[in-house]
Amino acid sequence: MHTGGCIKVPLAQTVLPITSAKNKAQRRSEVKARSTLMMGIPNEHQLKFNSIKDAKLLLEAVEKRFGGNAATKKTQRNLLKQQYENFTAPSSEMLDQTFDRLQKLASQLDILDEKLSQEDVNQKLLRSLSPK
Repeated sequence: MHTGGCIKVPLAQTVLPITSAKNKAQRRSEVKARSTLMMGIPNEHQLKFNSIKDAKLLLEAVEKRFGGNAATKKTQRNLLKQQYENFTAPSSEMLDQTFDRLQKLASQLDILDEKLSQEDVNQKLLRSLSPK
């Protein structure tokens, strides 16, 4: 079509998928589940699991890697309990870092069926911050 020396070309349109509130909530839940699982993985193993983006697959991989037998779990539980009992906050560490370390330790103990009340964890955090 010719109109006074100008050619009309239709503009390209970007089509974005319609995302429902349900899909957004589901995605948010998936991200939260994966993040929670990643918090429970020891730092030295984080890179091994970081490439797994699906929470269910991540849980399966973690269970496969850290499942172990009863004796292994008992040993791991005892080591974590000892780390929890001896937990301290270095003066060079920020409060949020100390809190994250303690929460990670509590999560690892919880996975091994060593339940800690939130009050106990809070008290441990406060005691770790007090000067010696």
